[in-house]
Amino acid sequence: MTTPKLLAARAGVAERAVESRHLRRVWGLPGTALGAVAWPATWSARLHVRFGYWWQAHLLDCVLDAQLRSPREARLKLIRRLVRGIRVRNLVGWTNDYYDDIAWLGLALQRAAHAGVHKPHAIDAIAQRLRAGWTDHGGGGIWWKRDDDFKNVPANGPAAIFLARLGGKGDLGRARSTVDWIEEWLRDEETGLLFDGLHVHPDGTVREVERNLYTYCQGVVLGACVELGSTQYKDRAARIITAVDKHLADDGVLRGHGGGDAGLFTGILARYLAQAALRLDRPEAAKAADLVFTSADALWGNRSAAVSGPLFGPQWTEPAGDPDPASAERDLSVQLGGWMTLEAAALLERNDITPLRR
Repeated sequence: MTTPKLLAARAGVAERAVESRHLRRVWGLPGTALGAVAWPATWSARLHVRFGYWWQAHLLDCVLDAQLRSPREARLKLIRRLVRGIRVRNLVGWTNDYYDDIAWLGLALQRAAHAGVHKPHAIDAIAQRLRAGWTDHGGGGIWWKRDDDFKNVPANGPAAIFLARLGGKGDLGRARSTVDWIEEWLRDEETGLLFDGLHVHPDGTVREVERNLYTYCQGVVLGACVELGSTQYKDRAARIITAVDKHLADDGVLRGHGGGDAGLFTGILARYLAQAALRLDRPEAAKAADLVFTSADALWGNRSAAVSGPLFGPQWTEPAGDPDPASAERDLSVQLGGWMTLEAAALLERNDITPLRR
């Protein structure tokens, strides 16, 4: 098992690899940056024809992780460039039609403010959209996107974290209501995990439950429960950690879900497992830390060598392949998932948390 003193260095290597391979200006404009969605980059990736809005939010989040790990003025400038790049490429403001996208950007901008990059108007615009997204269809919750029939955990979980961090009485209440709605309508009684979401009829009744069990869904609800912090939410967080270890990990290594958007799923879970390890006063906190350490060790051990540094695969128990045109290794999302997991492990290292498994 890796000694924790190496984890910050590994996170730094991952950071440099992702930035050197993926970062591009937006249409050549100075003072902007975004991550090309694939590497090697095609002409469309270099020009950001495909935006990958929520991937960019996680790229910003990873750079913020790195700034906490090792503060640098150059990295702070990159944070400003990424924020501006997202705004420029989004064309019509800070929001779009997908509630999960804007919740993720809202979370990253909240953290950017703590680093000294303040965008209060953007945070306010996102907050207003998320507040307005709640309806009583399907028992409550916000939609996956506007004018849709689907309400899911990937939208509601990050929205709950965002609203809880805003901290106002109304927003805290809505965050609690959101987590309670997920628990009531989307909990799998057999495993203790959370299903993906549900479809509703126009009259508000539930038509169908999407029963897929993704690492993503567990991570965001875990994060919301830790953020809310009362006894009942801590107990739910502890249950999720136990269920993840039993059903979504192989010998302590979190399972992947492939490339594309799914390339971010497991890194998101690792991020919030690290938060639980630091903030949850339950015995399961040690289990959460162990899942992060073991996963980080596996993804590093199964990396492949590429230009500018390591290349991670979508399944961390298997060796990473080459970045072929059809491979998940090409996707920015997969590389961000690996990087954010290494940052999660480095965060635990800085707080003197050590792994259980040897």
